[in-house]
Order: sequence, then C-alpha cells, then structure tokens
Amino acid sequence: MKKFLISLLMLSAAAASCSRNNPFLEEWNTPYGIPPFDEIQLSDYIPAVTAGIEQQKQELDAILANPDAPTFENTVAAYEYSGEILTKVSLVLFNLQETEGNEEMDKVVEEATALMTAHEDEMSMNKAFFERVKAVYDADQSGLTREQQMVLKNLYESFTRSGVALDEASQERLKEINQKIAAAQQKFGTNLLAENNAFKETFGVPVSAYPAEMTGCEDRDRREAMFKAYSSRGNNGNEYDNKALCLEILKLRAEKARMLGFDTFAAYQLDNKMARNPQTVDSFLGQIMGPAARKAVEEIADMQEIMDEDIAAGKLAEGSRIQPWDWFYYAEKVRQRKYALDEELTKPYFKMENVRHGVFAAAEKIYGVKVEPLSGVPVYNEAVDAFKVTDADGSLLGIFMTDYFPRDSKRGGAWMTNFRDQYIDAQGNDIRPIIINVGNMSAPKDSLPALFTIDEVETVFHEFGHALHGLVTKCTYPSVSGTSVARDFVETFSQFNENWAFQPEILAEYAKHYQTGETIPDTLVAKILKAEKFNQGFMTSELCAASILDMKWHELTEEELARMSEGDQAANVAAFEAKVCQEMGLPEQIIPRYRTTYFNHIFNSGYSAGYYSYLWAEVLDKDAFEYFRQQGIYNPEVARSFRENLMERGGSEEPMVLYVRFRGSEPDPGALLRARGL
Repeated sequence: MKKFLISLLMLSAAAASCSRNNPFLEEWNTPYGIPPFDEIQLSDYIPAVTAGIEQQKQELDAILANPDAPTFENTVAAYEYSGEILTKVSLVLFNLQETEGNEEMDKVVEEATALMTAHEDEMSMNKAFFERVKAVYDADQSGLTREQQMVLKNLYESFTRSGVALDEASQERLKEINQKIAAAQQKFGTNLLAENNAFKETFGVPVSAYPAEMTGCEDRDRREAMFKAYSSRGNNGNEYDNKALCLEILKLRAEKARMLGFDTFAAYQLDNKMARNPQTVDSFLGQIMGPAARKAVEEIADMQEIMDEDIAAGKLAEGSRIQPWDWFYYAEKVRQRKYALDEELTKPYFKMENVRHGVFAAAEKIYGVKVEPLSGVPVYNEAVDAFKVTDADGSLLGIFMTDYFPRDSKRGGAWMTNFRDQYIDAQGNDIRPIIINVGNMSAPKDSLPALFTIDEVETVFHEFGHALHGLVTKCTYPSVSGTSVARDFVETFSQFNENWAFQPEILAEYAKHYQTGETIPDTLVAKILKAEKFNQGFMTSELCAASILDMKWHELTEEELARMSEGDQAANVAAFEAKVCQEMGLPEQIIPRYRTTYFNHIFNSGYSAGYYSYLWAEVLDKDAFEYFRQQGIYNPEVARSFRENLMERGGSEEPMVLYVRFRGSEPDPGALLRARGL
C-alpha cells in the first residue's frame, strides 16, 4: 500500500513540475542516505509537505480500518512507522531554515508550519485513533518490552495532553491556538535573526562574538553601546520588536494549559518531565541562586579593585562603579591577575580542527567510538564537514557533520540536530542516524585560522555530547531513540561531555600550537584547571536568573497575562522582568543570560518552562563525573556502564531509573555546587 501510494505521489509531483521529480518523493541514492542537498529546491518543500500529510492520513485510515482488535503492533507500531515523507521533508526544511535562512525560506516555513500544525492537531485529536490506543494502554502490558511500554505511554499521554477529551468546539479553539502559537514562534525567530544581523552591521562583529569582543574592548563607551544594543534585541520598538509577540505567545500558552486542566503553562509543561511540577523547579533554582549571587558579589568586589586602580591612573572618572558592560572586561583582568591566565596565550593551542580532533579522540578513549572524515558526500554549505562514525567493532554508528562558523543566514547559538533518527525499520534494518553540530564560534580571520576561546572549546565538547547520545543509541522505535528524552534529562549527556575538555590526557591529544605543533605546556594546563571555577558566581547567576525568568513568565495565569497586555506593553514587560530579578536577588551588575525579547530557547526552541533543564541535568552530570573520578576516570567498566545504561537507552525507560542503574543511587544535588565552587 505504502509503495503504491508513494508511486502515485511521485507521479503527481512529476506532473506538477513537468521537468523534474521532487527529491523528497524518491529514494535517496546518496552515500549513507544523506539528503541530496544539491538537488533540493525551495519549490520542493510545500508539495512534499502536502504529499507527506496525505500519506500519513492514509496510513492512519488503514490503522483505523483494521478489523482486528487493537494491539501494539497493528496500532502503536504502525503509527510509529507512518509519515515517512513528512519526516524526511521536515527534518531538512526546519534544519536548513536555521542555517540557510532567508526571506523566501521563511515564507516556506511559515506555510509548512501552518499545514503541519493543522495535521498534527487532526492526528492528536482523532477520537477513533485514541480509542484504539487506549484499548492497548488499558490491556495487559506484560507481554510488551519496556521500550514498547514507554512508546505506548508517551503516545497515550500525547493524546490526553493534546485535547482529545475536549468537546468539538473546544478542540477547534485549541487548534486555532496551536496555529497562532506556531506562527508567532516562527515570527519571533525571524525577528531575532534580523536584530542579530543589525547588531553585526552596527558593531562589525556577530552576536556570537559578543563576550570575546567585550572582554578585549578597552573603550568603555563602546562596551556600553554594545551592551545596550545586545540586551535590547527585540525591544527597540521597530518592525522586529518582540514584546507583543512574547505576550501573545504566553497568553495563548496559558489559555491552552487552562483548557487542558492546568492552572498555568508551567504546570502543563512539567507534568511529564523529571521535575513534575513548578514548585519543585522553583525550590531547586532558589537553592542555587543564593550561593551564586553571594559569589557574584565577591567577584564584583575583585573587579572594583582593578577599576579603582584605573580611576587612580586617570583612565576613568572618579566614582566609577562596575556596570553590566564592564563585567567581561574586568573579569578577564581579574583572571589574568589571580590565575595568570590570558586567553591570548591559550587560543593558539585551540585551532578548530585540533579541538574537533580532541572531541573525537576523547570519544575513542572513553567509549571506543571512532570518527573518520568523509569526502564526496552531499552537504548543504561548503563550510560543512562530514564524518563517518563507527564502533570499536567497526560497525556503523552514524554520520556526523559540523557547521561551526557564523554567517548571516544562520541563527545564533550552538545546537545539535538530526537529518535522520536512529530506529529499527519494519524489515528489521538498523537505520543509523545523520547528526550535525551547528555553532557560531570564532571563524578564521585575516591570515589566522579559527582559534577558539576556552568557552568555545567547551561548547564543541558540549554539542558533541549531544551527538554521541544520538549516535550510540540502540532503540527500536524512532520516538524514543537518541535524544528523544525528557527535556530536563537531555542536557545530562552534553554537559557530561564537557568534563573531558581539559583533562590533561585529552588536552595532550589535541591542544597543539597552530604554528609550531607544540603541545600545550603543563604550566598553561595547570592555569586552565586552576581557573575552572573562576567567575562562576556570574555564570551561574545569569544562567539561574534566565531559568527563573522563564518559570515566572510561564507561572502567570491567563488573567494575569491579559492584564499585562493592557496599556504600555513595553513598560509592563520591563517592569515584570525587573521585579523578577529583584525578587531573586540578582546583583544589578548582572542581567539574565537571556532577556525576554531575545529568549529564543523559551519562545521558539522548545524550552518553555524548561530552561532550568541545564542546571537540573548538571546535577546528574556532575554526580556522574564524581563517580568516574572515584572509580578511576578512564575506568572502562564505568564508561561501558554509562554508555549501556544511559546513552544507548534514549527514552526507552524513565530517566531516573536509567541513572540509578548506572550510579546505584539517585544523584547528590550538592554535586553541582561543588563543581562550580559555590
């Protein structure tokens, strides 16, 4: 049936285009099934989305028409393997929109988002489909594997969380809400990209280079101007202003949560996460914010001492005090004085290619994973490099790509994503993933190669931690493979991988001077390790502040958000943000890592009421690494257990069950504070 349908769709697409077939409606005869990027045209996406929706509708009709009693195989598994075309096109479209975006692509994504959101609502609110799933859920599950039970549980809960029990009128309203949220989120991201590009045009550096530029900029007026421009992105009263969009998204989310039986959107979001409820998250963040803020006050005092010296030397006016735009600059001076660590001395040892080799070498040393370059395979941009990843026994784990440098078509930040997920298909074939790490790190400049800062080195290790999680996974069903886990669990693996970045044995593998090839000297390694806990008051405070801000926005009720939308929205948004920062005890010299109008994580990237996940997962990450240290940092049995019990399992079991299998106990919350020196 599926092959016949695809043939019809291919004929339809061919007739529509007259001159060429749509690549999404054909088998990809490329090496390793990598998308044929050079063959895909902008005009292919919407026809492919439409064909994919029609394909999955017919597959669902076949499930519902099955006269046999509902079983896992004929209902749940059948649904898991449906939507092949839609999966192919969506993974390419949405990934390329974030890396190769332009106005034409934005319009295509806007149209595709509307089509796909409507389709998803139709599927998740289909009462006949739900009744079949419910019959399987209510039946004896003892004959199912644990992975099958988790797939079934997730599917069942996705129905209850999507409004399947609502009356027809309420379902129509919920569909309307979902459409509006999707469109507003897309607009938020488009606006932010425009604001990021405006920042680059004004100051000559991309947003991703902001910390490095602020660190080395002696001109205080320029620092102030850059800070104000950076921190007001999406808040400039122009066509790219995000304030009204933020409030619209928040109001719609709150209404959706209320319709589904929750007081707030935060309560709705957390109901199926490890934390379970907002109260747990608020308490968790409160335990971190206090020590972090106190440490930050000490750091301010250290910086003020150096600023006072500049005042005495006549470089600054009398009475000058540390301001938010001074932090990076004077923190670096403190680091140089306290630890004699100057990034201009470390960067020559962190050439991009060497750092990337370092993450590969660490993976081989710890897990036996091997990475080798691939040439002659399709890539979407000449800046992308491709690699083949194999296990110790030579078996294929997947394809890995890197896209590290900024460009105007790419959104800010760094992330890992898939062009194909891992799963076992209906014929029993192990389909291996195609994964990419995207970043905005320091690019080659003038005659210099790309030389990374310490933070950028950690970012490369962080994102490859996500990639490893996706590459080594051994699951049967795509909905639970790889990084398809609870949001407050997924960062465990990326943050855990950061721990290896500056281990002396790993540094010796990759930290080579780009000119001489000399390995980084032990004295410099010692300084890096000694400074590991430097500036943690600031770094933890800004991260925790953003997490709290996220929670407080999403803990507002529908009525509270309606009142905030009245009158001067700009003043209301600013006043709420200021109130939250004051109540949490954030020093005035620090702002949240992301302010409301450019908080892409929570308004366009799936981290709504979930930004706390980085800190939550860090508890697991640091507790796990303490265990590695106790047992021997390169103990093969510990590494094997971490891989088999955690990394390979994806979402096939509850996160804490997996962690206890590895560790033997639940994590110690104090591990995070110890690791950060708080």
